[in-house]
Amino acid sequence: MKASDLIEHIATIPTFKKYGRVKRVVGLMIESQGPESSVGEVCYIHINSRGTQRIIQAEVVGFNNDLVILMPFTNMQDISPGSLVEATTKPLEIKVGPSLIGKVVDSLGQPINGGKLPKGLNTTFTEQDPPNPLSRPPIDEKIEVGVKAIDSMLTVGKGQRVGIFAGSGVGKSTLLGMIARNTNADINVIALIGERGREVREFIERDLGEEGLRKTIVVAATSDQPALMRIKGALTATAIAEYFRDKGMNVMLMMDSVTRVAMAQREIGLAVGEPPTTKGYTPSVFALLPKLLERTGTNVKGSITAFYTVLVDGDDFNEPISDTVRGILDGHIILDRDIANRGQYPAINVLKSVSRLINHLASPEHLKASERIRELLSTYTNSEDLIQIGAYKKGSSREIDESILFYPKIISFLKQGVNEKITQQQSIQGLVQLANKGDAGS
Repeated sequence: MKASDLIEHIATIPTFKKYGRVKRVVGLMIESQGPESSVGEVCYIHINSRGTQRIIQAEVVGFNNDLVILMPFTNMQDISPGSLVEATTKPLEIKVGPSLIGKVVDSLGQPINGGKLPKGLNTTFTEQDPPNPLSRPPIDEKIEVGVKAIDSMLTVGKGQRVGIFAGSGVGKSTLLGMIARNTNADINVIALIGERGREVREFIERDLGEEGLRKTIVVAATSDQPALMRIKGALTATAIAEYFRDKGMNVMLMMDSVTRVAMAQREIGLAVGEPPTTKGYTPSVFALLPKLLERTGTNVKGSITAFYTVLVDGDDFNEPISDTVRGILDGHIILDRDIANRGQYPAINVLKSVSRLINHLASPEHLKASERIRELLSTYTNSEDLIQIGAYKKGSSREIDESILFYPKIISFLKQGVNEKITQQQSIQGLVQLANKGDAGS
């Protein structure tokens, strides 16, 4: 570091610290008299209880007259009236670098097993502005996902953002594990937000596996943690992905699930006095979602291809969070419970799923084959009730006859074993061959 840079850095260091005192605790919030601070700033609450001293990190989330409203990153046990509150003058920072690959960290970027962070990491803020829309290069290159139904029928580009919409227990985590193991992205960043505690280890060992973990950083914020930690988990994972994107890498970010991020923001919004609007969600939820989701995508250095799972209550794909997220992203993949019940995995409903960039990414031959398979599937689906009860007579419609003939072959093509590896080229070739047989049958 040059002497001038060092002097400039020293000049920014505060010469004194600002303190306040805890006045009261209300629900999830802590109210303190001071210190002078701003929204988003991290403060330290000094605890002196039972002869032990420790520090709790909290974030400024609002103000009530002359009181500062804080929300802690951990539980509020042992906080008492008069506890010292120290301002840091900075928002939350995390450490990130190549040596973090293969590690599992919490929302604050600390190893979840209690160990120490590796050396040689750089500091970055968890909250960043999205790239300037005019500086984003167009998405014109495919990325290999390694899932046959997606690579062939719902082709994804480097820097595209896609939602995976499904009810509980339809295979979201399994699909994310397949993508993490099979993709040709340079690095995976996986955010597990609001998961059950037992599911974190199960996902890492069963779905991700040793092979997937070798090029993955996992950020976990379990359901028992405070709402602020669940939101910070999403922001931390995105900041890690941004760091590697700025190094010129193609990053695969997977977040399970963005619905639980929205629920956490609703908890905070209600706690600070926001009015519940759409189905109980507060206005800040709908302000947070685009700010979070727009941070991914391309910039002039690299790309973040993002898959966000959306947990739909009661399989209602038009509830507020689903509707909002679908409008922000560049495509959506619908996992259908009826398809899963028939034993077809991954349970992707390709007729209801959309990649908004497939027309720009696929070759004319690939696009024609995809449209042909959709046409056959749609014809069969629309006539399925008649076919199943035996009311359809063979020969009544050439299109329906074709769809009946090719439906089992299409379903067989869309199926894929959890540990089955299929390249994007193989998937597209298989689709074209299947479509050509369908055309030959006509």
